[in-house]
Amino acid sequence: MHVSDREESKNGETTLGVIGLGYVGLPLAVEAGKEGIRVIGFDVNEAVVASVNEGRSHIQDVSTVEVSELHAADLLEATTDMTRLSECDVVSICVPTPLSKTRDPDVSFILAASEAVAGGLRKGQLVVLESTTYPGTTREILLPALEASGLKVGEDFHLCFSPERVDPGNEVWTTKNTPKVVGGITPECTAAGVRFYERFLDSIVAVSSTEAAEMTKILENTFRAVNIGLVNETALIADRLGVDVWEVIDAAATKPFGFMKFTPGPGLGGHCIPVDPHYLSWKMRTLNYKTRFIELASEINSEMPYFVVDKVREALNRRKKSVNGSSVLLLGVAYKRDIDDVRESPALDVLRLLEDDGATVSYHDPFVPELDEDGHHLVSIPLTDEALTEADAVVILTDHTEFDYERVVDRSKVLIDARHVAPRQVGSLTSWIVKA
Repeated sequence: MHVSDREESKNGETTLGVIGLGYVGLPLAVEAGKEGIRVIGFDVNEAVVASVNEGRSHIQDVSTVEVSELHAADLLEATTDMTRLSECDVVSICVPTPLSKTRDPDVSFILAASEAVAGGLRKGQLVVLESTTYPGTTREILLPALEASGLKVGEDFHLCFSPERVDPGNEVWTTKNTPKVVGGITPECTAAGVRFYERFLDSIVAVSSTEAAEMTKILENTFRAVNIGLVNETALIADRLGVDVWEVIDAAATKPFGFMKFTPGPGLGGHCIPVDPHYLSWKMRTLNYKTRFIELASEINSEMPYFVVDKVREALNRRKKSVNGSSVLLLGVAYKRDIDDVRESPALDVLRLLEDDGATVSYHDPFVPELDEDGHHLVSIPLTDEALTEADAVVILTDHTEFDYERVVDRSKVLIDARHVAPRQVGSLTSWIVKA
């Protein structure tokens, strides 16, 4: 029996199981549910499961109204019971794939998910890995675990890799309309994956193998990491030359061909760009190949929080103050504009470095009301005029659109702008230091 034979279950429904209800899994589940596909979400976090079953969204890009309506229509439920995977016609694995402290891929979540799926694998199921990982993961980890059941891939069940392309906070390109890349272990697997996703997503791009699909995702984010590394190094060079790097970038961006605009900042953040290229680096080390561009870009990008702290130090020195003993207010700790995600945020490095230097650090972020960092708990303070004027230095680390940047410039004694969003006054000191 092939997957196509099971596209409709006895009651006229297809059931999709989504393992991992985070930034990737919940939007996928909601899009499938909107097209009448019954979804069972699986998660080890009981609070997440309870939230979905109460009709509430815990993800910024998914509205509570959507979750509530799907749950009320019996199209979306959540559970911690992995034995229910056998109820699903399709299983999508959307679990985290972090890096260890030595920058090696941590595939423990994928291993756990593959064991759970294998435990309930039955003929006709389609299994898709969506978690970003190194080329070869689907074939080397999932396939042996699933075929240990005695079922044959491409005949009894289908196995694909389809990389997530979620951009948190992006209201233009969503799970629904972002082209979906699908590659299977066999051509039959690819076809089954395409047939399923085209039921509820706008555009499907088939590739020849799981490795090609895995590599596609790595290339996308390596491209961004390397180009961000280039523009960050350009910022370091321009600073030493006394040139405004943003003026240079804006001028270069007027060229209508051969240039793509990237901008510098306090460092890389998020669940993809700082992490994904290292999956490829790790894989290639096992093949005695050094990924030089990736390693160099990572080195440059990881230096940016230190550069920002140096700018804080320089600005305070102009007022004959040291970082030690100064109060520093950070504006924004999320890794990018208008989202609540602090994963790999460079703001956390800036916070830690300033505290290591003896500063008293506070922060304001309308999207991150609380923060646990380096063993202590911080709460976002109100962004009052007093908070701005009393701080010895204010640092813009996340360019949230709701910040009143003119007010920030007017009220701050010392202002370091790592996102180039504050209006420049006559006599602004450098590309990074607005006031000192």
